[in-house]
Amino acid sequence: MNVQLLAVPYDSGNLRARMGAGPEALLEAGLEQALRDNGHRVYTKVAELAADSWHSEIQTSFELMRMLSVGVREAREAGRFPIVLAGNCNTAVGTIAGLGTGVGVAWFDAHGDFNTPDTTTSGFLDGTAVAILTGRCWKQLAVSIPGFQPIADETVCLIGTRDVDLLEGRLIAESTVDVIEPGKIRSELPRTLNAIRQHVETMYVHLDLDVLDPEVAAANKLSVRGGLMIEDVEYALSLIARDFRIAGVTLSAYDPEVDTDGAAAVAAIRLICAAAAFAGGT
Repeated sequence: MNVQLLAVPYDSGNLRARMGAGPEALLEAGLEQALRDNGHRVYTKVAELAADSWHSEIQTSFELMRMLSVGVREAREAGRFPIVLAGNCNTAVGTIAGLGTGVGVAWFDAHGDFNTPDTTTSGFLDGTAVAILTGRCWKQLAVSIPGFQPIADETVCLIGTRDVDLLEGRLIAESTVDVIEPGKIRSELPRTLNAIRQHVETMYVHLDLDVLDPEVAAANKLSVRGGLMIEDVEYALSLIARDFRIAGVTLSAYDPEVDTDGAAAVAAIRLICAAAAFAGGT
């Protein structure tokens, strides 16, 4: 395939800090060559806001979402498969907006990302990503993203989720979003995907690297035990590719400072290449 890498090196509005250092670290670790070795043609863009502009977490994050929506749409129009490398998960709002309507969401993440400003106790904007996607919060800013429309709960599944806040958990329980806990991938994911297939034929795949167990790969400081093996994610990707057309992929939340042995970078590149291969039908 023609692959468009879109790097967004920001974490909470901060350029190249913490998880914001992850996108370019993966490029330096050989991601582009790994994709080329798998037969893809690779094009790369790195997003960066004007240095003299005012930066604040919420303002900057939504501006990046707007930029990403345009970048993803342009990649699609050029016949390129979009792969986003992001510090934060909330970039998915821009990515999905750029992909267009009729897209389901396979959300691989240790965390639910289902908080709203009324339920969060950390104040971490990134923990509201899926709530934004499903139209639960930040509605006025979300509509400023070109092409954004809320995603129906019935087309979203959380995979590998195991760290959920109390009030966040209540919101998830009240929704019709399916949650596939670690250890239940093989028993429950096929049924969940079949249900989503009744509504959409195209899927966006979101890979927060901390979906992996930290014993496999230390992705970031938010990692929690009890996560997935790399093989679990690859198995899930194979099922998704069997039932849907994969329209785009994100790899997010990789902090190279935490990855002291390089295992997380290796895992990230392996998963990105696997997702691209499945999306390309190989």
